Formats: sequence, C-alpha cells, structure tokens
Amino acid sequence: MPGTRTLDLDLLRCFVTIADTGSFTRAGHRLGRTQSTISLQIKRLEDQLGRAVFARTPRSLGLTAEGERLLGPARQLLRLNDAAIAQLFEPDMTGRVRIGVPEDFATAHLPAVLSAFAKAHPLVELEVTCDLTLNLLDRFHAGAFDLVLVKREPSARLEGVRVWREPLVWVARDRLAASDLETVPLVVSPEPCVYRKRAIDALEAIGRKWRVAYTSTSLAGSQSAVNAGLGITVLPREMVPPYLTPISDDPGLPPLYDTEIALIEAPGLSPTAHRLAQHIIAALEKG
Repeated sequence: MPGTRTLDLDLLRCFVTIADTGSFTRAGHRLGRTQSTISLQIKRLEDQLGRAVFARTPRSLGLTAEGERLLGPARQLLRLNDAAIAQLFEPDMTGRVRIGVPEDFATAHLPAVLSAFAKAHPLVELEVTCDLTLNLLDRFHAGAFDLVLVKREPSARLEGVRVWREPLVWVARDRLAASDLETVPLVVSPEPCVYRKRAIDALEAIGRKWRVAYTSTSLAGSQSAVNAGLGITVLPREMVPPYLTPISDDPGLPPLYDTEIALIEAPGLSPTAHRLAQHIIAALEKG
C-alpha cells in the first residue's frame, strides 16, 4: 500500500541533486559519492517507488512523468529536514561567506533572501560583490568567491544549479521610442554583458541596424538613460520599473529568450557557505 511506505531522505537528496545538475557524475561530485553509488541509490529509490524517476539514454538524461511529480514534494521534504537540522544543530553558525552576484539580480531579488539567512544566523558575515557575469566567473575561478550567481543561456550545459528563470523584454520610455527608427539606439552595460550580447544578437538576426547610444556600469544609470529617451534596453520582466514601458510587442523588435540564473559553489565549501547555498536555492524556488 502506498500509504505505508516511507521515503528515504538520502535517496531523495540524491534524486533532487541529479535533477538539479543534470548528471549522475556531477551529482556524485556535489554529494561526495561515486557515480556507481549514485546509480545504486537511484535504483533503490525506483525499487522503493515501483516506478522509474529518470529516463536515461546514452546521450540524454531527463525526468519521467513520475519523476516530475516527485520533484516538488521531494524538495519540500528536504527543506523541512534541513530547516529542522539547522534549528537544532546550527544556531551559532559562524564564518564569512563571499558571494558574487549580478547587480540587477542583487537589487531586485536577493536582499530578502539574504536578510532571512542573516536573521537565522546572525554571527555569519556576508560579503556580497556585484559585477558583470563574465567578470564574476573569472573571479570565482580565481578563488575570489565561495558562491556565485551568474546569468546563462537556458540551453547551456554549464556548471551550477538553476535557481531562477525569467522572460527578457525590450524596455523604453514609451511605446514610440523605437518606432520608425532606421537604427535602434541601445542603452547597455559595458562588455562583457549577457543582456548586451542578447540584444545585439537578436537585432542582427533580423537584419535590424543598431548603435550603442549610452553605456552605464549601473542598473540605475541604465534606467535613467532610458527614462531620458536616450535609447531602449533589455531587462528581465520583473525588473522593469513602473516609469518605463515594456515594448516587446513592437513588430519591429525581435523576440528575446528567457534569462536564467545559476548558483555555483566553490570546491571545498565550508559548512556555513553550503548552508547559505541551500538557503538561496530553497528561497528562490519558492519565490
């Protein structure tokens, strides 16, 4: 009888980690286990459930329909377990955690997440650095950060766990900002910038001329330039301020693909930094 079965949290953690990383091998690295051990744990889970949770071929790995249904409840069970363990055994967690974040994401989504962590662990020092994604990645691989949140293409098979996905939109002062213009004036961040590249690639794909009208190193500066009518820009939909207008329905502008934010953990992460990583993943999933 299904009601008499008890799910093994270790097996669920293995299952969720594979789903997050997209690979038995990467899940093994994260959990500190061999690939054969990971495979055995998934077999135990599938035997326990009486159904497959992953569809595997030599070239691909994906969730079955049953795996998709299990993923949400599995995350909830692990969150409850980890929260209980933290309250019992980690009330005095200390240390410093260095985290790198894109400025726009840090401004819009991260303050509440970090505030909740700081309240639960008041002795932990959080050191947050904002920069462009490619700069953050370079500094992360040079050892500057314990954790880094980076923008990436949704189709990219890169390191890290996806924690956020959001549509991108063209944004202007008003709906006439890009109409009847032979060349589109762009307000962008300096290179290297994911949104800058996305905007230029999209315009060039449809043969639309463009020029950089204004470059700003800050989100506030870019928004002010757009509000002044200096050009149009690309932003995640939820980051469009009320005084600017999304114009992605303009027939002269190409469609934009979603943006994705991934969290990457440095090797040999401290328990404090790992706890923050778990907190960020759980909080953004609920958001």
